[in-house]
Amino acid sequence: MITTQRVLKAAGKYASRMGLAARTALGAPRDRQCPACVQDVAGFFRYGAEREWGCPACGASPRERLMHALLDSGRISLPSGAAILHCAPNEASLVRRFRAATDDYVPADLDPARYTVPGMRRLDLMAMDDVARFDRIYASHVMEHVPDDAAVLRNLARALKPGGEAWLLVPLWDKKSEDGAPGLSARERERRFGQWDHVRQYGRDLADRIAAAGFTVELIGAEALPAADVRRMALADTLFRARRAA
Repeated sequence: MITTQRVLKAAGKYASRMGLAARTALGAPRDRQCPACVQDVAGFFRYGAEREWGCPACGASPRERLMHALLDSGRISLPSGAAILHCAPNEASLVRRFRAATDDYVPADLDPARYTVPGMRRLDLMAMDDVARFDRIYASHVMEHVPDDAAVLRNLARALKPGGEAWLLVPLWDKKSEDGAPGLSARERERRFGQWDHVRQYGRDLADRIAAAGFTVELIGAEALPAADVRRMALADTLFRARRAA
């Protein structure tokens, strides 16, 4: 769905990217680094309200860069040979990293035809019935789309092996989480939740919803990493690390 907000954000992104390319061509120092592609860059381009959103070399977003930085630092880990479910695998660098870590990598989405990732499977998280199947489940900017997040969180908990972890990232605001009423128009969802296909907006109290599904929850933000790394890599976002009891 094309909306005025999406057009303006895309136009701003394009202008910022062109400006950054011009600065780089004029010899701006490449004193920043993207942990997704491990390239030195002169800066990161804007998208929407976020000044330093995308990597000019690979396009990686702040949340994508955060995941790489957390993995590189050992703050979170992928056990050798782990069974990994990657929901809505939009981030190419994480697809490569997860796939390289195991022979049991499952990329999945409700609409797999949207992706070019090899081995894509169709998965409706609302109807997911796996039991103790995965060691890690990664879902970035997925939960704000599902009709019943409590049901999905219970499904994720059941699908994890004992001691397994779900890594969840969502758009956050500084208020309590707010759910839209059924039948809310696309225009109203965009006005209230920032995007036409979002059915809710989360606050940090998402942790309470995750805990209610039986998880132990830890919030790991960019501030968990050294400040110099946060600036150099333009890290942002918050990971909700949900652990199933061992």
